[in-house]
Amino acid sequence: MKITVVGTGNMGSAFTKQLSAAGHIVRVTGRDMEKAKALAAQFENAEAYPAAEALGDSDVVVLATAYPDAVAALQSLGDLIGKIVIDITNPLSADYMSLTIGHETSAGEEIAKAVPQAHVVKAFNTLFAQVLADGPTFADNQKGSVFVASDSERAKQTAITLAYSLGWNAVNAGGLINARYLEPLAGLNIYLGYGAGLGTSIAPVWLNK
Repeated sequence: MKITVVGTGNMGSAFTKQLSAAGHIVRVTGRDMEKAKALAAQFENAEAYPAAEALGDSDVVVLATAYPDAVAALQSLGDLIGKIVIDITNPLSADYMSLTIGHETSAGEEIAKAVPQAHVVKAFNTLFAQVLADGPTFADNQKGSVFVASDSERAKQTAITLAYSLGWNAVNAGGLINARYLEPLAGLNIYLGYGAGLGTSIAPVWLNK
């Protein structure tokens, strides 16, 4: 796939690494172009672009910014008509103990309202950057899960295909309204990692017997 990664922080860097390794063509952008260039230079299939040029002919946009910056970052790309936006953001408070937008909506839904011309899918938000960067295999050959929620079947299937291409299991989590479950799940994962001292090599997983 051709993919635009918006954000050059830990998650954006992890995505760029894994997408490039899987053979996807990656266009990287962020507020700091020098940082974007330095990130892209590390990987064979990645190139940095200013926001206005970053969309190009990408099939997918990975939104790897903080939630408060998400809408402005997307809008800076230009025409998003028909584009699939994978939203990995979590609207968590500074202490990670609450959702800044409450429980009657979600970051995914609010972003979808702000860019109605795009097809928004919630995915990858329950993973630590370290876990994403290290890949989907855990101890005892356990395979990690990516939870995927969207009102667009095309967006959902694209995100599932992308997760598979990176080696992850994918869980169809229904419509975008279920981002209201996935975002608090990310908060719990952060608590377990930091508050409970389990570290950042953990992730929630869905098991089948």
